[in-house]
Amino acid sequence: MTFSELIKARRSVRGYRPDPVPREVIEEIISVAKWAPSSMNTQPWHVHVVTGEPLDNIRRGNTENMLAGVPPKREFPMRESYEGIHRKRQIEVAVQLFDAMGIARDDTERRTDWVMRGFRQFDAPVSIVITLDKALEHDTIAHFDCGAATYGLVLAAWSKGLGSVINGQGIMQSQVVREHANIPEDQVIMTCVAMGFPDEEFVANDVRSRRSPNDAMASFVGFD
Repeated sequence: MTFSELIKARRSVRGYRPDPVPREVIEEIISVAKWAPSSMNTQPWHVHVVTGEPLDNIRRGNTENMLAGVPPKREFPMRESYEGIHRKRQIEVAVQLFDAMGIARDDTERRTDWVMRGFRQFDAPVSIVITLDKALEHDTIAHFDCGAATYGLVLAAWSKGLGSVINGQGIMQSQVVREHANIPEDQVIMTCVAMGFPDEEFVANDVRSRRSPNDAMASFVGFD
């Protein structure tokens, strides 16, 4: 694929085959993603690749805590709800997903199950936890840099035939993730990426979120 084809072909994958992902493939993906730009080459990110029993323990801990009503605990400030156009876009993709899965608006059981899939990291065989050096936790540009590296991960994964989804739900119980992924105390958990071979029969994987036209988000100054 050309670069533009890769960018446009990638989509968020929320259903995976159980097949394990070879470590060498993940190593290759990281070797590509680490070339993301960062402010003054600070490279503030770390990646922690989790699979097998430790990942199962994270799934279990996340699920049990959320069902028990334990309040979410992230390690960085985050707006808990969106408004205006941002909320509209959030609802739009949720409607696309529920329509694809045949989940009715009043089907509380299946809607709850869908939410819990996120806390289970969509049952993917691999989770990559992205962390930031704690010394930079209040440096917004370092957050931006971590986002660039995370995008590099999902693009590199797609180029290798792997699906992924950047999954904030997976770190909503950060203390669980920290324990089972052996995250050092001098790092802050930012997000995680569920990754694996896509299940082609999982219909939500065909959902493509829409993008706004250029004139809704770009301006041009000084052109004839």
